[in-house]
Parts: sequence; structure tokens; C-alpha cells
Amino acid sequence: MDITLLRIIATIVSFITFIAIVVWTMDRKKTDRFEQAALLPFQDE
Repeated sequence: MDITLLRIIATIVSFITFIAIVVWTMDRKKTDRFEQAALLPFQDE
């Protein structure tokens, strides 16, 4: 297998992973959970 083909595959897999993470974080259903998690360091114990 050519090293160029491996680089192409790695780039495509990385791009797909990046897009999946962006879509996962932009999901409207999870927005409230992320906002609550962002405030955790500021809450008293």
C-alpha cells in the first residue's frame, strides 16, 4: 500500500471525525446539558 493512500485515508477519517464532533456539539437537545456543565466550576459545594 502506498504511503500517499494511507495519508489520504487518515485525512478523510480525521475530517469525518471533526464533522461528527461539530454536529454532536451543535445538537439542540444537548444544549441545556452543556450549559449546566459549563457552570459546574462556579457552583458552591
